[in-house]
Amino acid sequence: MKYPLISILPAMLAAAPVMAQHQHHENVAPQSGEAEPPPQAIEGPRHAADAIWGADEMAASRAALKSENGGMVTSVVIIDRLEARFTRGDQIYLWDAQGWYGGDLDKLWLKTEGEGNFSGPVESAEVQALWSHAIGPFFDLQAGARYDFEPYGTAYGVLGVQGLVPYMFEVDAALFLSERGDLTARIEAEYDQKITQRLILQPRAEMELSAQDIPEQEIGAGLSKTEIGLRLRYEITRQIAPYVGIEYEAKTGQTADFARMDGEDPDGAAFLIGIKAWF
Repeated sequence: MKYPLISILPAMLAAAPVMAQHQHHENVAPQSGEAEPPPQAIEGPRHAADAIWGADEMAASRAALKSENGGMVTSVVIIDRLEARFTRGDQIYLWDAQGWYGGDLDKLWLKTEGEGNFSGPVESAEVQALWSHAIGPFFDLQAGARYDFEPYGTAYGVLGVQGLVPYMFEVDAALFLSERGDLTARIEAEYDQKITQRLILQPRAEMELSAQDIPEQEIGAGLSKTEIGLRLRYEITRQIAPYVGIEYEAKTGQTADFARMDGEDPDGAAFLIGIKAWF
């Protein structure tokens, strides 16, 4: 297609200064001494600041910089759930806390959880001590030991993973091999949905599984228990957040049969009041 000269004349006039400047730079030969820096410009100590502040002072500063950008050791304690549960016939308290000490790649991880009746003794209580190693940007591989103080004094070996899956779901999954050779598993997942900067709705689910029947613990093979709940918390500060919620718990299969034989309901809902905190 042909264009009238008058239609392309403004574009030619606009481009002319740029083309002239480009041609000028191509025609100018480099001046003597400007093509390469003089040899003395790249000579001197490996760390030039050593010559001003001293090698010892700067070595300490570089070590601190390295530590503060990935090499530091930190710690935290997180109380995920400290709550009271109100059902049709029971008033139950529950705790679920964890903490770690270490660096970016390796940590010592401690976990504890349990529950009991306000009108009775502790029904279950466990502690885990785990070595945790980062296997990716969002997941840690964890291995160690677990000990149940209640209802039976039982030791377990633990192997699991903990971290974030896509869409920011927090996942904690572990296998437990008891000293008696019983293999069980637990999978927990939760998600924080921000309603405002301080008001947060948290869906949470937990499943427990067993590779075999464990009659002494009233656990059946397969999926033994499921918990599904919602918690609405308000962060008074970023470290302290009270919450209210509801949760549905159901024992299934042979585990439900054990509960019925004890005169218990295998499933039911509870109203929750609790607090989440970290420090």
